[in-house]
Amino acid sequence: MRHPIFSALAAFALIILGWSYSLADGCAALPKASQLTAFLTAAPGTGGDAGGLFHGNRMWAAVVDRDGTLCAFAPSTSDPTQVWPGSQAIAKAKAYTANAFSLDTLALSTARLYTFTQPGHSLWSLGQSNPFSPAFLAPTGGQGGGKNQIAGGMIFFGGGVPLYQNGKIIGGLGISGDTSCTDHEIAKRVRTLASMDPPGGPSVDDITYSSADGASVFTHPLCPNTFRNGIFIGNEPAAAGY
Repeated sequence: MRHPIFSALAAFALIILGWSYSLADGCAALPKASQLTAFLTAAPGTGGDAGGLFHGNRMWAAVVDRDGTLCAFAPSTSDPTQVWPGSQAIAKAKAYTANAFSLDTLALSTARLYTFTQPGHSLWSLGQSNPFSPAFLAPTGGQGGGKNQIAGGMIFFGGGVPLYQNGKIIGGLGISGDTSCTDHEIAKRVRTLASMDPPGGPSVDDITYSSADGASVFTHPLCPNTFRNGIFIGNEPAAAGY
């Protein structure tokens, strides 16, 4: 058995050597931090324009295992201060949410939960069931935060997808750093690059829009410069009175 002191020293070494952090125990089948960065770097160049403000080039990614344990998180850039600092916590919560509400037979992206959780709909206030804890936050550089702990937090807009291996769900992926629509596009691409698509294929839990697909309880609003699978869908309308 590995001595606790050695484990602590190893964890400390990982922290001081860089901004990304991976956990070994219980997360072996999921991408490590270095792999997340590689997938994030490659994703904007696959499948056409991802849209949004930054076209998917400034992202945080996080993965959790089936128990919700935070396994790894990493930014897409060499300078993590140039990705929205708030997106690190959002990515972790999206990963938790996608994993928490998906099954072997039901892949449910966070994008598909949007309408359900709005006022007047059947899952309104769902987010209060498991609030995000400040204990899982981390500085802009990414060190620390969520070591071998449940990520928690609920996010109900695009960017979280469940992860599968051999037809079984094994965890969740969260992406944040752009519009929620672009976050979903990059999450979808990263999942495919990691070879962790659900049994029904990469589009089984794809984001849908009322303007393009018709009204549904699974639809998500448009974002600024919305693209899906490389095709321009539209722009979020201006608020009335502005």
